[in-house]
Amino acid sequence: MHLTACEPTSMSGAVVMEASAGDASYLQSCGAGDTAASLEDVTAETAANESSEEESACEREEETSEQHTAHTQATAVRPISLAVTAATDTGLWTTRGDGEVKLRMSESGPGAEPALTVHQMFRNSVERFGSYTALGWKEADQWKTINYREYYQSCRIAAKSFLKLGLERYHGVGILGFNSAEWFIADIGAILAGGFAVGIYTTNSAEACQYVAENCQANILVVENHKQLQKIQQIQDQLPHLKAIIQYKDELKEKRPNLYTWAEFMALGKDEADEQLDAIVSSQKPNQCCTLIYTSGTTGQPKGVMLSHDNLTWTAFATGTNVRLADADKSQEVVVSYLPLSHIAAQMIDIWLTIKIGGATYFAQPDALKGSLVNTLREVRPTAFMGVPRVWEKMQEKMKSVGAKSSTVVRRKVASWAKEVGLQTNLSKMERNGAVARKPLNYRVAKKLVFRKVRKALGLDRCTKCYTGAAPITKDTLEFFLSLDIPLYELYGMSESTGPHTISLPGAFRLTSCGKVIPGCETRIFKPDEEGNGEICFWGRHVFMGYLNMADKTQEALDHEGWLHSGDLGKHDAQDFLFITGRIKELIITAGGENIPPVPTEDALKEAVPLLSNAMLIGDKRKFLSMLLTIKCEVNSETGAPEDELTAEAREWCRALGSSSTRVSDIAGGNDRLVHAAIQEAVTRLNQRAASNAQRVQKWTVLDHDFSITGGELGPTMKLKRPVVMKMYKEQIENFYKEVPSPTTPDAPLPSK
Repeated sequence: MHLTACEPTSMSGAVVMEASAGDASYLQSCGAGDTAASLEDVTAETAANESSEEESACEREEETSEQHTAHTQATAVRPISLAVTAATDTGLWTTRGDGEVKLRMSESGPGAEPALTVHQMFRNSVERFGSYTALGWKEADQWKTINYREYYQSCRIAAKSFLKLGLERYHGVGILGFNSAEWFIADIGAILAGGFAVGIYTTNSAEACQYVAENCQANILVVENHKQLQKIQQIQDQLPHLKAIIQYKDELKEKRPNLYTWAEFMALGKDEADEQLDAIVSSQKPNQCCTLIYTSGTTGQPKGVMLSHDNLTWTAFATGTNVRLADADKSQEVVVSYLPLSHIAAQMIDIWLTIKIGGATYFAQPDALKGSLVNTLREVRPTAFMGVPRVWEKMQEKMKSVGAKSSTVVRRKVASWAKEVGLQTNLSKMERNGAVARKPLNYRVAKKLVFRKVRKALGLDRCTKCYTGAAPITKDTLEFFLSLDIPLYELYGMSESTGPHTISLPGAFRLTSCGKVIPGCETRIFKPDEEGNGEICFWGRHVFMGYLNMADKTQEALDHEGWLHSGDLGKHDAQDFLFITGRIKELIITAGGENIPPVPTEDALKEAVPLLSNAMLIGDKRKFLSMLLTIKCEVNSETGAPEDELTAEAREWCRALGSSSTRVSDIAGGNDRLVHAAIQEAVTRLNQRAASNAQRVQKWTVLDHDFSITGGELGPTMKLKRPVVMKMYKEQIENFYKEVPSPTTPDAPLPSK
């Protein structure tokens, strides 16, 4: 997940706003577009003709899911707490590509499930679900599909083609491109052929691609198009292990030696005998590495997370069982693939979980995160959907924006009433741990008038499982969707835990909690303080093998007993729900020695000022706290770069304030006194609630553009890259601390226009 840091950007004219010392996008709308209708618009049609006996698939699933969850929570077998000797003595980790590890088997329960290789799991699914749809994609506005038998055969042909091109055992096959059937087939084909499947972020620079390809000794690189091919051609002379390049979309602009189209590549293995491939597949073991996931590298070079066959197959089994995904011969699950496949979350959901249960994966368009995702959702109507927080936030912003334009007072009032009913009903259900109770009449009316239509507009009318993860999500967004009868189930994990470690369930979730540990895994809170906060540590068969060729980094992540240290701070409540309270590396330690987690303060200010897109708290080794703020703005649909024009929601907020600002440049640099006064007022209220003087924000500034992936401030899953931001905006940050405010001085006045 390596992104090269941009050079510091000149931000002339940014004005620092001081709070009283005494006081305490990348994503273009991928949510409901105008055609999706606002909450108010969907109330226009009445539900008079709907039968009172009608029960949607969503509702039936909801009822049975609640009953099932209550049962599994009571009967789940927790793994025996393991007291082991040093991890190195027991073989729990390795950094060798050809190494093997001891599997962390439990004596009973899910952790005792027999270990499988990727091929064994895939073959089992083909035998059960051979005729079921496996993959779907669009060609010339028509959906094309292949079934599981065809999928499996394509992966075997790809594997034989890789072998014919010279793929060596334990060498990488790098895949650089947007989600597609070819991506999946190349990934699995590489594994069957005895190589490593290695996803490379499409936003990587040529140099970042070179590092990954060198690190995994890639024999073959698979690229989407000419744009990605050009990156590889810049560096291929510096890749001694590289034997071939395959381009899976578009025609080649020029023929070169060892450069193949996808059709040419697949033709290589089509008529090859099976003996060599069968011998390799038979020799594979569940405790050997098959996939490398590269971390983001924000604090150094990316690390190659080694995942074994068992890591993938067992995690798919344990997760699918825990969230009660249906096997295809009962009711086929459907997902939409759009998140970066070089990230473990997308791989686990889109590839491995769906294979395990015989689910169908449909591919979104490459511009999914720039606006087309909602169209795909409406066409595919997934039964499960995973969105990173920025996806849900953009949906929320778009729906609010469209709702604000509603033409009638009646529609707005009905929508407001329905949302209040939805929120209270779902909060009550949450407190009952999903226990089945007859829904109140007002909820049933609200469902017919509003909720069903909203779900249909978003393409989520069949979706019984909406997930969020990979980055923190605000309580405001969680409550917004809960009020629409769309609970977002938070999950938590990391690349080093093959994705999920804790998951929220319909019968077991709490707002802002990441849920409970997956049965078969264990959580330890390391060195908890008086409030129960400590470092979250993982144990289970989902824990990775080690970092490729990085013994020192591996020993930092895995302690002498083999527990994986996440670097995240968290605590359990009385019901064992896990709450993330911060990240050790992000923890601000002021010059006075006070430890301050930044996220709660940042989220509180963004919630108080809906105009704000991002907020980053600063103060490590400093005498006081300060903040960098960005404004919600439109995003260039081609480049993903933030533009100057405010979003519709931001403009509406400004108008309600009496401001005429329509651009970020109207606000940044202290140009809009009304907006700055409103932000200052929110900061003052925040400071009044602060537990100590050290936790009060004393200075802030509005930057002249939003953070983005293309700008380098956000990672591929929209996480804030704090070290990069600190470097890019060093000048603005240093300006905060040139003149330290005195605790006795009055509020700094707003700058004159």
